[in-house]
Amino acid sequence: MKTRLVGNTHLVAGDAGTVSTILSFLGDEGIKTRGNPDLYVRAYRQFGIDEARELRERAALRPMGARRIFVIAAPDINREAQNALLKTIEESPANALFFFIVSSPEGLLPTFRSRAHVLSLGEKRQGAGIVDAELFLAAPAQKRLEMLKPLLEKGEDDRRDLGAILSFLSALETALAKNPTGLRAIYRARKYIADRGALVKPLLEQVALLVPRM
Repeated sequence: MKTRLVGNTHLVAGDAGTVSTILSFLGDEGIKTRGNPDLYVRAYRQFGIDEARELRERAALRPMGARRIFVIAAPDINREAQNALLKTIEESPANALFFFIVSSPEGLLPTFRSRAHVLSLGEKRQGAGIVDAELFLAAPAQKRLEMLKPLLEKGEDDRRDLGAILSFLSALETALAKNPTGLRAIYRARKYIADRGALVKPLLEQVALLVPRM
């Protein structure tokens, strides 16, 4: 059965590689994806208040055709940015269509999620990636702290790979589904880790120390 669009704002679990899947989906829905001046596609390493303001301004512009379409891929959208976008996605200007591709849609604020439709495209969710969640849960505390090192390394732009961190936390949550003890530490880390100035290392170390060994 053909997937239909529901509402103006959609959340998709994935990463920058999922953009091509979204464009293919739009094509199946009869939306032109090549040479379309109303189509805006962008992948971010981080999405904060500055990016949210830019998106609001672009969304307010009058479309050249029927509607503007925004495909935004980011590891996560921090809380400040989500709050800044609430009115835009609730009262979509010029009937704009939004697709937000994030590592964990379930980790977004309830107020943001409630204004969006979670779109499942049948893709497999990524696992732990750099750090294997099952091996992490089986390891003692000191070993876990050592396993976190690849996630804490910074790239050439002096930033950590937030997408890999969020994928790791999601994989831990899935592995702990039948043993919820320790989930609070994971929820707390995921809630704050994308915020500007977040103390990533202490948040992940809390997860390493508080999540039960399995």
